[in-house]
Amino acid sequence: MLNKMLGNVLFLGFVTLMVGCTQTPPTPSVTTTTPTPTSTKALVIGDVTNQPAKKITRYQPLADYLAARLSQFGIGVGEVKVAPDVGTMAEFLKSGQVDIYFDSPYPAMIAVNQSGAQPILRRWKGGDAIYRTIIFTLKDKGIERLEDLQGKMIAFDDVSSTSGFVLPFVYLKEAGLKLTEKDSTTDEVASDEVGYVFSKDDQNNIQWVISDKVDAAAVDHRSYLDIPEESRQAMVILGETEEVARHVVLVRSSLPPQEVEALKQIMVDMDKTPEGKAVLEQFEETAKFDTFPTQNDIARMQKLYEQVQNR
Repeated sequence: MLNKMLGNVLFLGFVTLMVGCTQTPPTPSVTTTTPTPTSTKALVIGDVTNQPAKKITRYQPLADYLAARLSQFGIGVGEVKVAPDVGTMAEFLKSGQVDIYFDSPYPAMIAVNQSGAQPILRRWKGGDAIYRTIIFTLKDKGIERLEDLQGKMIAFDDVSSTSGFVLPFVYLKEAGLKLTEKDSTTDEVASDEVGYVFSKDDQNNIQWVISDKVDAAAVDHRSYLDIPEESRQAMVILGETEEVARHVVLVRSSLPPQEVEALKQIMVDMDKTPEGKAVLEQFEETAKFDTFPTQNDIARMQKLYEQVQNR
């Protein structure tokens, strides 16, 4: 196997444009590669992050592992390419600059719709195959049902988050509630609507509820269970959303079918060998990959995507 030295790092400036909102200044795109003859093709794994060095460290072993097992396709090197936002990653997938991309269902569907990328597997990120969102408040607020949120303010995480925004937004919308985005937690909320703001972090959501900055919040079930038991005793769960895949594996639409099938088999078999398990552990404690999604899963992810896009 080729040395795992980080090669030249290519920095490109991008202007971030996320779906329906303004983001912070973008992180430059970063590509790492192990030196290789020019005749050897590279397998490129992509990720969206503002911490490129950390992601490269976690992703490079997987890129090397996969590339080493695809020599029959002329592949001899693994690369990691980082983008500042999902829109840029979709461009990379569409142009063929990235072969594989991992993300939660909502940003994954943004990439699918903008690039034609294909969902092929599910990633058990952090050991979890699925996750869901919990909507909660404090018991002393007198909010006992979802309907009681009318005229109140709820905190979501980020507009691009599956568990922190998409799942609870659709859940409340399908419950018949009218949701209106607000600029600040102090904005007025009409009696027939539920105001929502973005805190940019699950921990902020929790603190904003505890400090009475908002009336309720939505966090993924892991974050909720991490709240100290004493604090949870003072809370009430108003609703729990459907469960969705923790992470989806996408490949670019132009990747040859034979390579796609080979990739799927290699990734599904990784947890069955000591070497594969070690690489998965480095890859953000991934437990395994499995054969997901079904057509029904994809259809539901698309529906979630459309409901948020049309908000």
